[in-house]
Amino acid sequence: MRGAILIVEDEPVTQRLIASGLERAGFEVMRAANVEEAAEAIRTELPGLMLLDWVLPTASGVSFLRELRNDRRTKQMPIIMLTGRSDETDKVTGLEAGADDYLTKPFSHRELLARIKAVVRRGAPLLGEEPVEFDGLKLDPAAHRVTAGGANVKLWATEFRLLHFMMTHPERVYSRSQLLDEVWGDHVFVEDRTVDVHIRQLRQALQPSGHDRMIETVRGAGYCFRTGGE
Repeated sequence: MRGAILIVEDEPVTQRLIASGLERAGFEVMRAANVEEAAEAIRTELPGLMLLDWVLPTASGVSFLRELRNDRRTKQMPIIMLTGRSDETDKVTGLEAGADDYLTKPFSHRELLARIKAVVRRGAPLLGEEPVEFDGLKLDPAAHRVTAGGANVKLWATEFRLLHFMMTHPERVYSRSQLLDEVWGDHVFVEDRTVDVHIRQLRQALQPSGHDRMIETVRGAGYCFRTGGE
């Protein structure tokens, strides 16, 4: 992973424990106690990954996350939400805002490292692969570009990898757990519900061109990419 890990956490003891654990694991660490400090740190140096607390003193982590995802410079930066909120609706909110993963407090140092490695691994660029195209929907892995009917489609890293896998394995039904293994990687701490969130976001991105219909929900089985579009 290129760049340091930026910890955005207002609780001093928690911030110190996370930082010391990551430094022992060989990571370079940056720290911020609020959104303003985090924004300033990012202007100086773009981190390789951000650990972002949900509850911060001046602005919520989720609102800051949305700002980062709307900024071209930080749009693809890996971000893991850290929070004491464990309700499913809160997890969905964090994922829909653009989080790559969601870690509920309290968590172990071992789990945190596993999550970081998983996010970094699945965010690696897909290089050296041929473009794939169906019915006007084209994905170019080397350029990390998706076009639909000639128009660019903006996707975050996870949606890009999900679409790439489905387009290269058309007409096959994959369960949520199978998609997690193939797209997120096996042995990662990600819930099946996460797949539904990213499928929904992928469909929303493809909806203007009508290509969202190519991603079919197979009741009781999972999802399938239909080349015929019906």
